[in-house]
Amino acid sequence: MQNKPLPGKRRRARFIDDYLSYLLALASYAVYRDFGREVRNAGLSSLEWRVLASLADNDGASVGDLAREVLAKQPTLTKLVNRMQAAGLVERAADPVDARRTLVMATSAGRAKVARLLAEAKNHEARILMPFTVAEIAALKKILRTLARTAKP
Repeated sequence: MQNKPLPGKRRRARFIDDYLSYLLALASYAVYRDFGREVRNAGLSSLEWRVLASLADNDGASVGDLAREVLAKQPTLTKLVNRMQAAGLVERAADPVDARRTLVMATSAGRAKVARLLAEAKNHEARILMPFTVAEIAALKKILRTLARTAKP
């Protein structure tokens, strides 16, 4: 939220008003705020949601790969996966390609729990992006993907 200038006074530009990192964080917060309520109402934390959303349509991921994908530290994610496994939402299995690796996969219960949220996430995204043209949305997503890829250490 921006501060409004006092009557008769001109507001000077603030650093954060044009700082990319702040603008990205502000946009992320604004986009997720309403959908976050849906996630909490489904009994999930935002990190549990990201894990289940990431696993919903793939054949599993190692904890390290999953941690990078859901933006979590590996020890934090390992503890979370343990809790989610105890709750029956995910399971671990040996990687069929590399027996040294263990994969985390969503169980049928985990997929069922996240299915409604996946549909709601798409609907929410459509509502948020309604003011933009198809070309603007494609350009925005392309820029964000490129930025994420090039900004990695």
